[in-house]
Amino acid sequence: MNRDKVIVRTSIIGILANVFLAAFKAGVGILSSSIAIILDAVNNLSDVMSSVITIIGTKLAHKRPDKNHPFGYGRVENLSTTLIAVIVLYAGVTSLVESVKKIIHPSVPDYSAAAIIIVASAVVVKILLGLYVRKKGESVSSDSLIASGKDALLDSVISAATLLAAIIYLISGIRTEAWLGAFISLVIIKSGLEILGESLSNIIGKRISSELSKEIKDTVTSFPEVQGAYDLILHSYGPDLLIGSVHIEVPDTMPVAELDKLEHRITEKVLAEHKTILTGISVYAVNTQNDNAAQIYSDVRRNVMSHEYVLQIHGFYLDEKSMTIHFDIIIDFAAPDSEELYKHILTETQQAYPDYNVSITLDTDVSD
Repeated sequence: MNRDKVIVRTSIIGILANVFLAAFKAGVGILSSSIAIILDAVNNLSDVMSSVITIIGTKLAHKRPDKNHPFGYGRVENLSTTLIAVIVLYAGVTSLVESVKKIIHPSVPDYSAAAIIIVASAVVVKILLGLYVRKKGESVSSDSLIASGKDALLDSVISAATLLAAIIYLISGIRTEAWLGAFISLVIIKSGLEILGESLSNIIGKRISSELSKEIKDTVTSFPEVQGAYDLILHSYGPDLLIGSVHIEVPDTMPVAELDKLEHRITEKVLAEHKTILTGISVYAVNTQNDNAAQIYSDVRRNVMSHEYVLQIHGFYLDEKSMTIHFDIIIDFAAPDSEELYKHILTETQQAYPDYNVSITLDTDVSD
């Protein structure tokens, strides 16, 4: 079954389950005058809306690319996750307001055996639903489904807490459900903020995972001609489309025709193994016929890497004909003043090799 069908089918199951639970909880909450159970029912309805948005987002995300959006509409899924987060937040804030009203003007709950049984059943249903939805979301890399699954598991905790309040009241006569409603609301709000933060991070442009970065670089350097892979930049246009570029180090004696063939082979292998399109492969030439260059590189590398916050040096090349030395460095984002450190390294290297024109590129720490 393809990804779209899995997401839609899972969302429909979530809709049916949540409508069923909301109806029963609302009835029990009204009959027992329990604000906690009523708010739990409202939260189930917000889950229904989340599932609807997931379905719509999935359909829109897989529209065919067009002239205005040549990379497709995959990022719509990030927007749908953001909407789900907003709905969760709205439900949390609304329920908090209602809970506070009940704390100020309390009502006496009237729990029946049927109410207890229904709430207990809801706990079990929500746990099973949450695990199912989250597992399906992880299997197809759907942030919306994963968020819905987490929300359902959170609901099971909320329902369990509601059940606890009912038991406490029946045993001791102490009314805790309004305060519990306030606590539930805060938990819902926290969950909404976490989902919102994750979705906004994806929209802004989150760093690619260390695991994926290393896997792709390992694939690129698996070719014997490639001596190093650096500056891997990937842009996500949805879970099914990663597009990016990479720099590779190759011998300075490699003919252009052979280099062209190598780039094609790298592109094909990365696409096949990682479902990632490399639209650009840039080249760093490596000195292979200059013993002096190897010694200078060793000395430069040792000096540059001795500085705190310097993460990497690469792309070193010494040209005796033009008397130039060039290399790239990556400085940690944690550095107090990366520009000042860069200038210091440039000056230091130039002073060490006054006969050469030293050029250094300050790269960004874009991937591990």
